[in-house]
Amino acid sequence: MSDKRQDYISWDEYFMAVAKLAGMRSKDPNTQVGACIVSQDNKILSMGYNGFPRGCSDDEFPWAREGETLETKYVYTVHSELNAILNYRGGSLEGAKLYVSLFPCNECAKAIIQSGIKTIIYDCDKYGSTDPFIASKKMLDAAGVAYYRYEPSGREITISV
Repeated sequence: MSDKRQDYISWDEYFMAVAKLAGMRSKDPNTQVGACIVSQDNKILSMGYNGFPRGCSDDEFPWAREGETLETKYVYTVHSELNAILNYRGGSLEGAKLYVSLFPCNECAKAIIQSGIKTIIYDCDKYGSTDPFIASKKMLDAAGVAYYRYEPSGREITISV
């Protein structure tokens, strides 16, 4: 009997693809980040992407990365990880896994820790040498939250809709 396992994507491939797909909902012209929270038995619990809070128009608030503080996106945007945590309506996230396309910042790390998520699988860590991300790792390590970089299989997944 032949093993047809190669015909199936792994759980990590599946959930990272879901996180990246969620990120495609973001209207941020520079950084589209998505997150997917998964139970210990591989059920999707929640998803999120970076954007403005409910009721804050994408057309009225700024997407700029530079300029006066109140004219940039940074003070208004809710990150994908926090959106996924806030979108969850099922109770506790204790022991859950978080798949996210960009390593969480220090503010999201606080929410991840407080929510009970125990594992983070991330795709990119492009800001890893900056203070907010160094602080994030320090807090995650202290709180016993495991994290590891997603290792792509090299498989290309194409979805037509």
